[in-house]
Amino acid sequence: MRAAVYHGKNDVRVEEVAEPGPLGPREVRLRPYLSGICGTDLHEYAAGPIVIPTAPHPLTGAAAPQVLGHEFSGEVLEVGGEVTGVRAGDRAAVMPLIYCGQCYYCLRGLNHLCTTMACTGLSWQGGGISEQVVVPGHQVCPLPGSVSDIQGALVEPTAVAAYGVDRTGFRAGDTVLVTGAGPIGALATLYAHAGGASTVIVSEPNARRRALIEALGVAVVLDPLADDVPDTVRALTGGIGVDVAAECSGSQGGLSVALASLRAHGTATQVGLHVAPATIDPMALSNRDLSLIGTWCYPVHDFPRITALIATGRLPVEKVLTEVIGVDDIVARGFERLLDPAGDAQKLLVRVDS
Repeated sequence: MRAAVYHGKNDVRVEEVAEPGPLGPREVRLRPYLSGICGTDLHEYAAGPIVIPTAPHPLTGAAAPQVLGHEFSGEVLEVGGEVTGVRAGDRAAVMPLIYCGQCYYCLRGLNHLCTTMACTGLSWQGGGISEQVVVPGHQVCPLPGSVSDIQGALVEPTAVAAYGVDRTGFRAGDTVLVTGAGPIGALATLYAHAGGASTVIVSEPNARRRALIEALGVAVVLDPLADDVPDTVRALTGGIGVDVAAECSGSQGGLSVALASLRAHGTATQVGLHVAPATIDPMALSNRDLSLIGTWCYPVHDFPRITALIATGRLPVEKVLTEVIGVDDIVARGFERLLDPAGDAQKLLVRVDS
């Protein structure tokens, strides 16, 4: 079968690989429809291997070369004898996190912090940018008819964005700042709006990304290169500042703006991953009673809730999508395009035709 395979830095190949073997009793075989190229995939391509193991993973035994794809929807082809949640013919999204179920964190319901966590498409014997993949049955989340294949492939990044907003303690009626309008920032914006934010403000220096957020019609959009964002935020909030902020840029500038724009006793979450150290003013946290909280992935059982919210129509995640590309274009029109600072792509999905 055909698949997009990571071999190393700047080396992703579309090639023939063996089909997955027979199912275990608790496994599910799927034919992926669409799979996203994630920021993690981009880091692996540009600077990896980072997360993708070069020696057998302690939980799964997987190692590079690795079939990519951890944000995907697909059709269930076959289920193991002990699987009851889905059946052949169902459409589904796949929650890709794989956990041991026995470590300190798993036993406390914090499976996304498993000490040996793996991930389909990064450290598993397969991924969603392929013609077939086999995954544990608990990873498979059925899609209702009102959720499209495209929306299903966006459940995973939406779960990341939602967790970033939820960890602020966000409540309906709050004012929200999102710094960074990449795919996660755009989805966080949509999620905060769907959750009843009174005002969503987005800070983004890239003109194309600002235009995308403006087209959503759910947020006030600021350019941090031209606007004093904290001053503008206070002007928009009666001099107070926002209740919560989700920092989705992974940049020093975004973090500084998020903290400076909070009201006293406000909370910011660090959602975007930093590739270099950043600095904060701890005295400012103390003087203004602020909270800064890190986030990692999402609760592993959150996919049904996210899917249900998308099904209502109030969370139109498909609006962040730039384009669906074919697998043969994954490097030139996928990875290279997304890594180009002047590129026109926001979020891309890849289709592998059988």
